[in-house]
Amino acid sequence: MGLGFAVVFIALGTGVYFGIQHFGASAAQKAGIENPANPSKQKVMNPFQKYIEVVGVRTLSQNKQPVVRFVVVNHSSIEIADLAGTVTLWASTSHSEEDPVGTFRFALPSLGPYESKDLTSPLKTKMKMFEMPDWQNANAEIQITSPPAP
Repeated sequence: MGLGFAVVFIALGTGVYFGIQHFGASAAQKAGIENPANPSKQKVMNPFQKYIEVVGVRTLSQNKQPVVRFVVVNHSSIEIADLAGTVTLWASTSHSEEDPVGTFRFALPSLGPYESKDLTSPLKTKMKMFEMPDWQNANAEIQITSPPAP
């Protein structure tokens, strides 16, 4: 009799465990939650997103205002007209719940195939210049805003 109860309780526990796993995961997927720790995965992607890269980000001070010097690179074989984007600068030591270092925008009338251009833009930040991470400790997350996705 004791062995029968043990088998029933183990089967019941296993059923509850796998039921929670199965139904809990499908509820999160229905809600559109992929990975809340990585917000960049939840953004709508522009088709040019995978071809454009922002590298060589340097934070400077001009007229006592923070600015950013950076390079925009087109890795595609086509010319991209009216290219614009917003870049969020993160410290590489940041956790997902921390605030970004700052944001900046860029706009280019045209960027040729396999071409790169040096740009300077004002940096919107709450930090002081001495609080900014070094260039090797900063990651740029780009979001293409123009040309619009078809």
